[in-house]
Amino acid sequence: MLQSSTIQFLKALKKNNNREWFEKNRPVYEAAKKDYLTFVTEVLEELKQVDNSLNELEPKQCVFRINRDVRFSKNKEPYKTNFGASFSKGGKKVQCAGYYFHLEPGACFLGGGLWMPMAPDLKKVRQEIDYCFKEFNGILKQSKFKSNYGDLDSSEKLIRAPKDYELDNPAIEYLKLKSFVVTRPVLDGTLLDKQLVKQTIADFKIIAPLVHFLNRAIES
Repeated sequence: MLQSSTIQFLKALKKNNNREWFEKNRPVYEAAKKDYLTFVTEVLEELKQVDNSLNELEPKQCVFRINRDVRFSKNKEPYKTNFGASFSKGGKKVQCAGYYFHLEPGACFLGGGLWMPMAPDLKKVRQEIDYCFKEFNGILKQSKFKSNYGDLDSSEKLIRAPKDYELDNPAIEYLKLKSFVVTRPVLDGTLLDKQLVKQTIADFKIIAPLVHFLNRAIES
């Protein structure tokens, strides 16, 4: 579970996203950051029982910085209004499939998969889906998977079939994708629940087969 003070800090930051306010409230931020890291630590320890590829991962390798990179953005607000954590065997700086928890009051979610892989890895994933579509489709059609996540996010995809694939390929709608991720919302009312870690692990466990499939593809 998380502390209510952590949620309140993120709400206040959204209304006061400037350096002067942040510095005045730095002790509150440090306490909130510590609380989120504690939550991440608990999730990671349990998740290692589900996915042993995470055994060498440390909690601090999972958590993203709160400072925004504003160099190429029209939005010049200096801070993110969320705490995010990526659980993948390479840590947050290495691109591979994994799990993600996004803490942002009113917009919390969790999920997993592989987001916007580079061209060589994207090619490998498409090839693996093509070669092993029965296995891949079976993962997505599992009842718990469908009831919790529906299907892969299709917001980033090609209009036409990718090179080397025909439109009549049974996997074509998945082969068009540029990312291979699923997400589901986390209600604010559950954030302070003692069962939050347990429920998060249950949700991650459902998508573990997808994560394993994608990592197998890019490591081949």
